[in-house]
Formats: sequence, structure tokens, C-alpha cells
Amino acid sequence: MINKYIQEAYKILDGAELERELIDKLSEIKGEDVLDLVSLANKVKNKFSSDTHVCTIMNVKSGMCSEDCKFCSQSLHNNAEIERYPLVSNDDMVNTAKKSYEADIRTFALVTSGTGYKKKDNPEFKKLMNAIDAIHEELPGKNVCASIGMLSEETALELSKHNIANYNINLQTSVDTYGNLISSTHSSEDRIATIKLLKKNGIRVCSGGIIGVGESMKDRIDMAFTLKDLDVNVIPLNVLVPIEGTPLENQKDTAVYEIAKTFALYRLINPTKYIKFAAGRETKMRDYQALLMLSGANGYLTGGYLTTRGRNTDDDENFRREIEMF
Repeated sequence: MINKYIQEAYKILDGAELERELIDKLSEIKGEDVLDLVSLANKVKNKFSSDTHVCTIMNVKSGMCSEDCKFCSQSLHNNAEIERYPLVSNDDMVNTAKKSYEADIRTFALVTSGTGYKKKDNPEFKKLMNAIDAIHEELPGKNVCASIGMLSEETALELSKHNIANYNINLQTSVDTYGNLISSTHSSEDRIATIKLLKKNGIRVCSGGIIGVGESMKDRIDMAFTLKDLDVNVIPLNVLVPIEGTPLENQKDTAVYEIAKTFALYRLINPTKYIKFAAGRETKMRDYQALLMLSGANGYLTGGYLTTRGRNTDDDENFRREIEMF
């Protein structure tokens, strides 16, 4: 027999929104009931957000970040052994975009380490805008995205003139626990301010977080409702990949059923949005990544991440075709 709270949640298929009290009840289910919750989340995805969002990213500036994010290998406060380099050339950005286009990946993101850009005449910011324009010129129809940190009114307005498909700035966890779990050098409110500026200037927002940084299920649900209230367009969910030399290098893995439940709840809270499985899909979930994609996700990153490896794009394309049969 299906759990009574899952039965009640089926009203979402008729267009009803699920109230927080019901979501909290669903978050407490265990055992085989989780598969029923997963099944409902997949039905909701198929009905309200059936398209698949596939993207790849390029780390165009690595390391040397002054922020102290505990999970991040690129922070100057951490001791991870990674390749560090300044902003790459525009030719490198365009050529990498071409390779992703040739692999039939139509969404490509430029990602920088660092706090962000507050002045539009900043040389790096101007170089990034020129690179975005060059990619559009070389590859008409290519969706170009960016993740270059926190912005000001000035730089958000300038960015809006360069045909950005989505701008990524993750909340990472709940507003209340951000300072304890993620960073002390900036706040969740700083990130939310950038999201509001992006939306004010008509830029689609990609914002999500990380599962496994020490947060509770309540924190995950709080973040899901914050993202709902902000009306973001794409929600990337990462599973922590502990990196040696960071404060979270010995963090214990989160149980697969907890992760599946989290994905399913995000779909029930945000039924019409793209929910994208990002880091940890191959390296942490391995045999279970299909389960996560059937738990309401309808997007994924392919081809590698910032400082951790990903999976071959051809393998991912075959994976996508099989998953879409469900």
C-alpha cells in the first residue's frame, strides 16, 4: 500500500502546490516508500518539465579565490593541490566551445574562480564579455552561460547585453546555515542579491546547492523553497565530492536513499523547473546515477567539472536516451 502522504501528494499532478507541512512529512519516509516517492517525482517531471537540459562547463580561471568556501579546492584558504591559472585567452574559450558544439552539446558555460565583478570596466570582465560575443559569432545558436561570481547593478546590466542563456550562482545550502557550513567571508544574502539583480535585468538564473556538506534534510528543504520563491530557472544539485586539502576532505558520504529522496522533494517543490544533476553523478553515485535521474532530475553536466573529472559525452548521450524511455 502506498504511504498516505505520498497518496496525498499525487494532487500535484492535477496542478496543486504541495504545502510545506506535507513536504516535511514526505521527507521522513524510509525504506521501500522512497521508491514510491521517486516514482511520483518522475511522473511530475514527465508532466511539467519533460525536456532534458544538458550542458558542459569550462574552468576559465582556476584557483586563487579569496573566499573561504569549505568544499572548494579553489579557495586560497584551503590546501588542495589543483592547477592554478589566470583567465585563459579568448581563443581558448572559443575553441573549447567549438569542441562542445561538435559533440552536439548546445549549452556551454564559462566559469571563473573568485568573488565576482562589480565594475564593468574591470579588464577581466571586459575580456569575458568579448569572449561571450566571440562564441556567439562563431557558433550561432549556441547557448552560452556564465558563472563568474557576485555582480553589481552595473555588471548585471552589462551582462544582460551579451545574450547569456543562464547565469549560475548557487545558494549551496539554507540561508540560516550558510555561514556555518559554507563560508564566513560572504553571506547567502550576498548571493541572493545577485540573483535578484539578474532577474531584474532579464537574465535566466541557474542556482542550486550541494548535498552532503553537513546539512540536515530541513536545510535542503529550506533551500528548495528559497529557490522556489526566487523563481530560478535551473536548479543544479551537486553531491559533495570531498577534496583533499579542504575542510570537508573527510566528510562522510550521504546515503543514496537520502539523496534520491532529496531530488524527489526538489521536483515536488519545483515541478516546472529544470533540475540538473551536477557534481558527484559519476564519481559518487556511480551505479545509482540512473536512480537519481529517475527521481525528478531532467538535466546533467557532462564532460567534466571544475577540478574533478566527469564522464565521456558519448556515454552520457546514450545514458540520456535510455533514461528518457521512463
